[in-house]
Amino acid sequence: MQDSETIDQLADTPIARAAQAAVQAIGRAGEGLPRPAATRVIVVANQKGGVGKTTTTVNLAAALAMHGLRVLVVDLDPQGNASTALGIDHHAEVPSIYDVLVEGKPLADVVQPVVDVEGLFCVPATIDLAGAEIELVSLVAREGRLQRAIAAYEQPLDYILIDCPPSLGLLTVNALVAGQEVLIPIQCEYYALEGLGQLLRNVELVRAHLNPTLHVSTILLTMYDARTRLAAQVAEEVRTHFAQEVLQTAIPRSVRISEAPSYGQTVLTYDPGSTGALSYLEAARELALRAQVAGTGAVGQQRSGVAAPAAQMVQHSTTEGNR
Repeated sequence: MQDSETIDQLADTPIARAAQAAVQAIGRAGEGLPRPAATRVIVVANQKGGVGKTTTTVNLAAALAMHGLRVLVVDLDPQGNASTALGIDHHAEVPSIYDVLVEGKPLADVVQPVVDVEGLFCVPATIDLAGAEIELVSLVAREGRLQRAIAAYEQPLDYILIDCPPSLGLLTVNALVAGQEVLIPIQCEYYALEGLGQLLRNVELVRAHLNPTLHVSTILLTMYDARTRLAAQVAEEVRTHFAQEVLQTAIPRSVRISEAPSYGQTVLTYDPGSTGALSYLEAARELALRAQVAGTGAVGQQRSGVAAPAAQMVQHSTTEGNR
């Protein structure tokens, strides 16, 4: 009897609960997810640096691929961090997204498979991309070059995730014209919402003039630290103002997430049982289960005045911080 009580007590410890959650999440990864009716092109954008755009892109892509889906990551950041995290060579001589945008090379010529994850592919970025902003200015229909390259790509894909640079320049505009949905990672820290209004206004401008199907479908809270009141306040404000768009899963601060790129891996292959890996698996499930309504624009459809809540949130956060 005592042994049974001891086992029950051990099973109720935080470590045991975490282990049980890990087993359940990893088990669900093998169940598969519904394939979208058409390829979902998702732009991961936020002009504020350090909010987890690249980390979110590669780990969501890996999680979706582990569920049996075919996923392509387009690295549109000249730093090439997404390429590094996926173990893709991206030195200056490697055919890259620069050749597609500036030279007009077919996307199929630069796509590389990710060795560690079946069904995951990457279009790398090289340092040449740093000059693409200037070179694109003089080209005809410069805003739609990525969109045309993706449209001409004939291999079947379920998802295309585009990792944008931390700016609102021509590279990001190309991504917004090519995409159908925008995923915005928001860091759960002070001033994390600063600039969000400008991003939403740019999305609305692109939607009005270049891509009428574009909408903000998903907001993902990143670097969430449950020990701090500030993280909880930021999360609460984001969920209040963008209730339909915010995923229930928040990505916690995790050493494993930070370590994985240095080994050329995502956190899902580096440490599959870590809290970071489990969180991205759950976020990917949420994202995929929205596929049935994403085609109709029912999820995250741009509301009129959507930039206003963001501005109010920043003002409120600033007021709270000055008290």
